[in-house]
Amino acid sequence: MNIIGFCTLEEECPYLKDRMCRNEYNYIPLITKEQNQELVSRGWRRFGSYFSRPICNDCNECQNLRILTQNFHFSKSYRRVLKKNIATKIILQKPSLSDEHLLLYEKYHHHQKNKRSWKIYDLNFRKYYNLYVDNARNFGYELDFYVDNKLVCVDLIDILDDGISSIYCFYDPDFSHLSLGKYSLLTEIKLAQLKKLKYIYLGYFIKKCQSLSYKADYSPNEILEYTSALNEQAFLWR
Repeated sequence: MNIIGFCTLEEECPYLKDRMCRNEYNYIPLITKEQNQELVSRGWRRFGSYFSRPICNDCNECQNLRILTQNFHFSKSYRRVLKKNIATKIILQKPSLSDEHLLLYEKYHHHQKNKRSWKIYDLNFRKYYNLYVDNARNFGYELDFYVDNKLVCVDLIDILDDGISSIYCFYDPDFSHLSLGKYSLLTEIKLAQLKKLKYIYLGYFIKKCQSLSYKADYSPNEILEYTSALNEQAFLWR
């Protein structure tokens, strides 16, 4: 496995005020499905050919969370979300790039900037490709959601041997009445159950961050814990 590793300098944390953050990256252009599985199960997140994880000083607020799909119960509120999307069309396909994708991405992020003061990053076709299309190989996919033939949500995922790694989701805020963020995750869970996959790797849960704290609502779930034994780092989900 050809790996190029590097780290970022400390910068302002995008999730918690008055905190600094730093990330470790591995650039792996020819990753296999099995290698991807191993990294995701150890807390790495894939964006294109880049795998990242936080290495912040004196802070462990970013916790990897995965949903146990086979024991997941669709509550009344979740069933209501499914019901109001009964006319929403879903297509599972390889990651793609179009004007429609990029415009939807920009619309969603400008909405989040106004709603939650998100920082806006300039994202052109090349950058989008590098983050969300490149290196999909035999595991990367996207779930596209359409209402009346209009693309309203894109959910990027990796389908691995034991679960689905949820990479990134963005949607049209004009269709907020459909709860598309929730609907996309419920669709992932249904897909995992159909394929008899055990987990949804949901990325980082941060209790004090409104944009990420919702993940704990999906249960049963497990948190990845790091321990050190005999000078080696061990990983345990519980």
